[in-house]
Amino acid sequence: MARPRRIVLVRHGESEGNHDDSVYERLPDHALGLTERGIRQAEEAGERLRELFGDERVSAYVSPYRRTHQTFRALRLDPTRVRVREEPRLREQDWGNWQDREDVRRQKASRDAYGHFFYRFAQGESGADVYDRVGAFLESLWRSFDLPDHPPNVLLVTHGLTMRLFCMRWLHWTVAEFESLSNPGNGEIRMLLLGPDGRYHLDRPFERWTTPESYGGPYVGESMEGRGLSGFYERPPDRSRSR
Repeated sequence: MARPRRIVLVRHGESEGNHDDSVYERLPDHALGLTERGIRQAEEAGERLRELFGDERVSAYVSPYRRTHQTFRALRLDPTRVRVREEPRLREQDWGNWQDREDVRRQKASRDAYGHFFYRFAQGESGADVYDRVGAFLESLWRSFDLPDHPPNVLLVTHGLTMRLFCMRWLHWTVAEFESLSNPGNGEIRMLLLGPDGRYHLDRPFERWTTPESYGGPYVGESMEGRGLSGFYERPPDRSRSR
């Protein structure tokens, strides 16, 4: 099995919806593009990634949304060294179709009280639903490592919640641990790095806005470090990162 040395996750740059949430009343979520600031954020992320990858090959997967495709293009990776696929299972959490801004704000408040993992938006998905499809993608990704010529780098261009849920699934975080974390900012990068012990470790932590309180555990053999949770730092919740 040719496991990659790096699995790199990138959140799209600032979108029109991140800048002005009234746009969801006029345009479908999947059709929203990047702002000028979002393009700059993606270009800055691309500078880091081109230096990181160098001449190495990359297997890239991109959410089918316009803002993620625009982010991938703005990375300006060498097309001769990148194999790219559109991957619908990496899409944003479904919040419903045409969205009334005030209704969504009420539902966000309900979600904050109920819990981001279990709360299901009307006509949309819960975090648990996204977790399931991310898990299905992870199984497909793992099978791809059986290819003898698999590139040493995997790149996922996706969304903030999807990034957290991918790491939750890969590193076996609990629901309480997931709930304690904030989304990365627009254009931010996280990496799962293959260590000498044969396990993947998160290169840097997600911001933690509260102390996780689980219904069960900790159980024998559990440790935050083993799940990539050591070194978290706390800050007040930033609800602007919730989408």
